[in-house]
Amino acid sequence: MKEKLVLVGNGMAGVRTLEELLKIAPDMYDITVFGSEPYGNYNRILLSPVLAGEKTIDDIMLNTLEWYEENNITLHTNKTVVDIDRKARKVIADDGSEESYDRLLLATGSNPFIIPVPGHELPGVIGFRDIHDVDVMLDTAKAHKHAVVIGGGLLGLEAANGLKIQGMDVTVVHIMDTLMERQMDSVSGDMLKAALEEKGLKFRMGAQTEAITGDERVTGVRFKDGSEIPADIVVMAAGIRPNIELAEKVGIHCERGIVVNDTLQTFDPKIYAVGECVQHRGETYGLVAPLFEQAKVCANHLAKHGIGKYEGSVTSTKLKVTGIDLFSAGDFIGDETTEEVVMKDAAKGIYKKIVLKENKIVGAVMYGDTVDGAWYFQLLRDETDVSDFRDSLMFGQAHLGDSGHGGENAASAMSDDMEVCGCNGVCKGDIVKAITDKGLFTLDEVKLHTKAAASCGSCTGLVEQILASTVGDYSDTPKKHPMCGCTEHTHDEVRAAIKEQKLTSISAVREALEWSNPDGCASCRPALNFYVLAAWPNESQDDPQSRFINERAHANIQKDGTYSVVPRMWGGVTTPDELRAIADAAEKYDAKMVKVTGGQRIDLFGIKKEDLPAIWGDLNSAGMVSGHAYGKSLRTVKTCVGSEWCRFGTQDSTGLGIQLEEMTWGSQTPHKFKIAVSGCPRNCAEATIKDFGVVCVDSGYELHVGGNGGIHVRATDLLARVATEEEAKEYCGAFMQLYREEAHYLERTAPWIERVGLSHVKENVVDDEANRKVLNARFLESQEVFK
Repeated sequence: MKEKLVLVGNGMAGVRTLEELLKIAPDMYDITVFGSEPYGNYNRILLSPVLAGEKTIDDIMLNTLEWYEENNITLHTNKTVVDIDRKARKVIADDGSEESYDRLLLATGSNPFIIPVPGHELPGVIGFRDIHDVDVMLDTAKAHKHAVVIGGGLLGLEAANGLKIQGMDVTVVHIMDTLMERQMDSVSGDMLKAALEEKGLKFRMGAQTEAITGDERVTGVRFKDGSEIPADIVVMAAGIRPNIELAEKVGIHCERGIVVNDTLQTFDPKIYAVGECVQHRGETYGLVAPLFEQAKVCANHLAKHGIGKYEGSVTSTKLKVTGIDLFSAGDFIGDETTEEVVMKDAAKGIYKKIVLKENKIVGAVMYGDTVDGAWYFQLLRDETDVSDFRDSLMFGQAHLGDSGHGGENAASAMSDDMEVCGCNGVCKGDIVKAITDKGLFTLDEVKLHTKAAASCGSCTGLVEQILASTVGDYSDTPKKHPMCGCTEHTHDEVRAAIKEQKLTSISAVREALEWSNPDGCASCRPALNFYVLAAWPNESQDDPQSRFINERAHANIQKDGTYSVVPRMWGGVTTPDELRAIADAAEKYDAKMVKVTGGQRIDLFGIKKEDLPAIWGDLNSAGMVSGHAYGKSLRTVKTCVGSEWCRFGTQDSTGLGIQLEEMTWGSQTPHKFKIAVSGCPRNCAEATIKDFGVVCVDSGYELHVGGNGGIHVRATDLLARVATEEEAKEYCGAFMQLYREEAHYLERTAPWIERVGLSHVKENVVDDEANRKVLNARFLESQEVFK
C-alpha cells in the first residue's frame, strides 16, 4: 500500500517538488494537493508580462488541471488548509474536509507586506501576488486614471510598468534614494530611473507614506511632508513576508519563516517545507531559482534516496520590463577589502561594475548590456580566479583575447557547464544535449524538455540563441537528417545498427538497412567504412576503394596532380639521420619544394604518384613512418621544448608529446585529429586550439578538448586537470575513443562537442572513472589492429 503525501499550497515550489519526485519515485505516494485558487500551478513570475499585455493566463500555466489527473494527483482547488492534527497526521481544510498523511509538505508561500498606515484596508489597495490581483489592476485601468505603486523594488517596478502600458498615470513611491537598492548601486539605479521616466513613469524618492485617503475606496496617498497625490488604485509592493500562520498555529518552530534543515525537514521530521515560506540557515528566499533547488533536494529525501543537501543559494536578479536590461548578483556594493572594475558609457546607457576580492568575482551589477550576466554569475559561483583575463574581463566572454570567440554570439561563446536558466538550474550543455538527442527545433519544445526559459523568462533570448546555433534556422529544419540520399537513416541510427546487428562490412550495412542505392555513394561509402572499422576493429573488413584518394595513395594530391609526402616526427623532434634520409629522398625523387609545416614536420612537395611506394619504402627503411597528413586520423602532436630547456617550462612537454603521439598515431577517427602539449600557460604549442590539448602547470596538466584553427577558429573547453602523465594519456585515449564511437563521419571534435554537449563528454570521460578506463582500453585495442 502506498504512503500518503499531502501538499499544502499549489504554487511553483511545491509542485516543482512533486515533479522532481515523480521523476525518481513515480509510484511511491498517493498524492493530494490543496490550493486556495481555482487554477492549476501557474508561473507567478510572469504575472508582470500578463499585466503588461504581453502574455495571457494560459501562457503562464505550468501544470494544467489535466496534468494532475494524468499523474494521479488529487487536487483540491479553492480549498485552504486551516489546521493540522500532527498527532493523528491529518490536515483540515476551511470547508471541513480532512486528508490524512504519512508525509506532509508545506509550501504556503508568502504574503505581500501591506504597510499598516491609515486607509490600508480601503477597497483599491492591493498587493501583487496572484491572478486575482492582476485582474483587479486590469479592471481598474479600464475605468480609472491614477495608480500609485508603493515600493521601488523589482516587483513594484514591474507592476508600475504594466499599469503604465494599460494607460494609467503611474507614480512609484520609494522610501530609499535608489531604486531596487537590494539589487543595484546608486549609479545603475539612477540610470534605471531615467529610463523608466522616459517610459512615462513618475517617482517620489525618499518619500514616506503617512496615510491612504478615501471613504468608500482609495482616492489618494498622503506623505509625511504633507503633500498628497491622487490614486484610484494603490499597489503595495513593499516586500513579502513568509506565510507561517498555519505552521505557527500547529506548533512547528518558526522564526521569520518555517525553520528547516538541509533536507528541508521542519522540527517535525514527517513535515517538510519548501519555497518562500521557509527559513534555512537564517535566510529566506523570494526568487525562484533557490526555491527550485530546495524542491530537488526535498524530492530526493521524500523518495528516501537519502542523498543531497540544500546548503543555501547565491542569487541573481533580472528585471522583466521590456526594453530595459538589468542584471545583478552577489555583493555588488563591496567594502574596504574589495576592488571594483567599472565601465560606464552614459551616451549608450551602459554601465557595468564587477566587484573583486582576491581576484575572484564576489558581485556584479550590469545595466544596458547584460549579455554576459550568466558568465559573470558562473565565475562568481565557481569562485574562479580571473587574474589571467582580468584585463578583458569587462568586455565579456566573447572577447577573451585571441581565443577564437570574436564575432560569436553569447550562446556560442558559453561553455557547456555555464548556467543559462538560473531559475531551473539548466546549463548550456543540458540544452544542447536535449536539442540533439530529442530532435528539438522550437523554443516551446526546449522549455518542455529542459524547463529552461519556462519560469521567469529572462533567459529566453539566450535559449533561442543556443537553439539557433545548435540547429541553425530551426523553424524549417527537419527532425531527422539522413546520412545521404541512399537511405532515410541518420548517422546515429546507422552506427547503432552496426553495433546491435554486428555488421562488419559496408555491404552488410547497406543490405541490412535496405540502402536505396545498393552500391552506395561517395558520401556514405567512406562513412560506412569508418563506422564498421570503429565498431568492430578485429572483425571488420576494410574496403580501400571506399577511402578518399589521399588515403589510398598515402599522400596529399596537389593542384598539379603531384603529391606531398610528410613523414612523422614524434612530438616535432627529429635527428640528423632522419634529416639526411629526408634530404636524400627529396633529391632522389625530385621534390619541387621542401617545407617545414606548422605541425613541426617536413613536407616534400611535387612527388609523382608512381614514385609514392618507393619514397615511402626509403623513408620506412630509415625508421620513419607516415605522418598521416592526408588521413582522417591523428595528424600531429605539436610540442614546445618544456622544462628540459625552457626557463618557463613546468613539465616535460616534449616527452609527454612523444608519448601521446606514439600512443595515438595511426588511429582512425571521424575527421583529422590534432594534439598539442604546451610546457606552461604561455601556450607556445597552441594547445587551446587543438582537438586535444595539454597545458602543463606546476601542479600537473590541464586537459583541453574541442579546439580548432581554420576558417572558424574555436578555442578549447577545459576537460579536466590531472597530476600525472599516465592520467593525461588515459584521458586522451578515452576522449579519442568516445569521439571515434559517437561522432559523425567528417565531424571535427568542435562541432561534435557543440552537438552533444561538453557535459556529456565529461560524464563519460571525467566523472565515470570505470567508463574512462573501458574507453581507453578499447582505444588501445583498436591501435593494436590498425598500426
